[in-house]
Amino acid sequence: MNLSPSLNNFLEKTGEQANFFTSFVRNIFKGGFEWNEFLRQCYVIGYKSLGIVAVTGFVLGFVFTLQSLPTLKEFGAQGYVPSMVCISVIREIGPVITGLICAGKIASSIGAELGSMNVTEQIDSMEISGANPVQYLVVTRILACTCMIPLLTLFADAMSLAGGYIGVNTSTNMSMQLYFIKSVQTLYFSDFFPAVIKTIFFGLAIGFVGCYKGYTSNKGTESVGLAANSAVVAASVWIIILDAIAVQLTSVFVYN
Repeated sequence: MNLSPSLNNFLEKTGEQANFFTSFVRNIFKGGFEWNEFLRQCYVIGYKSLGIVAVTGFVLGFVFTLQSLPTLKEFGAQGYVPSMVCISVIREIGPVITGLICAGKIASSIGAELGSMNVTEQIDSMEISGANPVQYLVVTRILACTCMIPLLTLFADAMSLAGGYIGVNTSTNMSMQLYFIKSVQTLYFSDFFPAVIKTIFFGLAIGFVGCYKGYTSNKGTESVGLAANSAVVAASVWIIILDAIAVQLTSVFVYN
């Protein structure tokens, strides 16, 4: 059966990604796991992303609070602002915004790094020397993303609450203790747990896309920029898709 070129290309890319993911899973359980490289990637991905995540989370909570206060004041419900901001950020806004920020920073960095190694034939040299480039380069980065993105999201949530406290006190005089009591009094485990679970899949998607785009890039020098750019776009799309799936599953199995 003849397929259109676009459909044939789509099926080829899907098969390549499935094969790449299978290789990643298989190499997780091989002996000689690169713990030093894994810890180094956790430092690069996690610690070096704290600054942008902190600023993003703080501004998110601050702006969201300022936008919500005037509307709720009309109904005399400004006392509900802390709990509304807390639930909204932890359930949905915090994980998605943090995931998109990390997709832009981390996926592009991984794609460019592995793409440049591919162009300069460093990956080929590792294979010739008997090393396992998938285990050293791919497994460590994907697992580091999977571990660090949930932690970065929790940090962004905390900074959002801090930004919300500053936002509330621009027009009211609420103590910090009262603000955080109001924030968490309507928060349940069913709000927190699904958000953490989906950030694990966000991290997996960011790491996988960045590694796949860089590892399988072409040999030309322009492929480094293309790998970084396509990694950001693909990782962002995957985050939106995974979030839509997570929202549907959560509404069916948790909130009903």
